[in-house]
Order: sequence, then C-alpha cells, then structure tokens
Amino acid sequence: MSSCFTSRMAVFLLLVTTLLAVQCVATVDPECGVPPSMWCSSPAVAKACQVEESCERYLKAPDASAAPPVNLTLYYESLCPGCQKFITEQLWYTWKKLSPVMNLTLVPYGNAAEKEQSGKWEFECQHGKEECIGNLIETCALYVLQNMSAAFPYIHCIEVSLHAGPHVKPKSAARHCAKEMQVDFSAITTCAEGAVGNALEHKMALKTGSLDPPHKYVPWVTLNGMHTDKIQSEAMENLLQLICDTYTGTKPDACTTSTAPVCARD
Repeated sequence: MSSCFTSRMAVFLLLVTTLLAVQCVATVDPECGVPPSMWCSSPAVAKACQVEESCERYLKAPDASAAPPVNLTLYYESLCPGCQKFITEQLWYTWKKLSPVMNLTLVPYGNAAEKEQSGKWEFECQHGKEECIGNLIETCALYVLQNMSAAFPYIHCIEVSLHAGPHVKPKSAARHCAKEMQVDFSAITTCAEGAVGNALEHKMALKTGSLDPPHKYVPWVTLNGMHTDKIQSEAMENLLQLICDTYTGTKPDACTTSTAPVCARD
C-alpha cells in the first residue's frame, strides 16, 4: 500500500513539474536574446521580450497632426575628448529622455581628411590611425544596426570605454560592447575593413564637408539643419533644455521636470 502511494505521488510530482516547465516556457520567449537597451529596437523584438506596451511610444507610427521631431545632428570623431564628453554627459541623457521627439543623426568623421588612391579612399584622422578605425566602426555600426535605437546605445558604450583612458583601443572597446550588448561584431568589422565601410565613411566626409557654415571644431551640432554659436553653446551647456525649448508640440514629461541638482531643505 505504501509502495503504491509512493508511486502515485512520484507521478503526481512529475506532472506538476512538467506543467510548471511548460508555463515557464510560455512566459519567457526564447527569441528575447537582447539586452534591455535594445528591447524597443523593433516591434518584433518588443513583442518577443513582452514589452510592447512599454515600447509603444517609441514604435508607434507618428501622428500626422503631431509636431515634427527636433532634428539634431552631431558631427564628431571617435577619439576627440570633447566629443566623448558631450556624448556621454549630454547627448546620451537627453536622448534617453526625449528620443520620441528627437531625430538624431550621428556623423563620425570630424576633422579628418581623405584622398582617393587606386579607387579607394584613404583617411587621415586628427588623433591618428586608431581614430580612423573608431570612426569606421561607428559608421558601420549605424549601417549594420540600421536604426538609432539599436546603434546609439552601442556607440555610446564604445565612447564611454574610450573616454575611460587612452590605453583603450577602439576595436577592443567595440568588441567588448558588442559582447555586452549582443551585437554582431563580425558584421561590423567586415563592413569597417571592406569596401562597404570605405564608401560609407566617404559619405560621412561628404556630409561633413557640405556643412554651411563649415565646421570649425568638433563636437559640432546642428539643430533642424542650422548651426549658430548660440545653438552650440546651449547644446554644450544643457542639451535637454535646448531640445525641449525647440520642440513645438506638447512637451514631454522630461521637459517639465527639473534636472538641476538641488539640496532639499530638512
């Protein structure tokens, strides 16, 4: 009798374990193999990671009657300390808060020069060969990852690593960030070391060279296609406030919440 009871209990426990396992499989979609920073990169990823509602404001089609987003373009170079500081301290924070009302464009070229040699473009960068490698990697990241919601977190990670010290090389930083963020690093390096990356970086050179007025330094910011000393100064000082002031639609919550450091009274 005891043996029969024990056998039935074993079968019962096995059934319960199986049901729980099935429930777990149904709850966690195996296709969600991406870090949280990329959950909103596409409707398919948001669905797989079960964050469709949270990502709705990033993925929904724009309302034709809504105010246009603010166009912000950053012209920069990968090893410029001032560019790294602006990306890590101003642009990243602002983009995280205001990306639904921003149209961000990154142009990794800066103060470089180019010349055509045997049907291929050769680049000479302000901070040496390693900077050219970094520019190409970030240009190819924009190309391979296709949208800013996926590419900018990766580029930000690279720039944070490079900003940490001169001993960090762009390729090793990019490899580390690719592993951390589950980005296809082989696709990016294939692009950066081949004809595709060479042509893409030439386009970055042309875009930089077509600036009016011509850039005098980097980081160089344009706001809705315009650059003035006032725009540049405000972007460097408080980019979030500049975007909020420029956006003509209903202000996002981040625009009405003070970000200034204060000490509360006891």
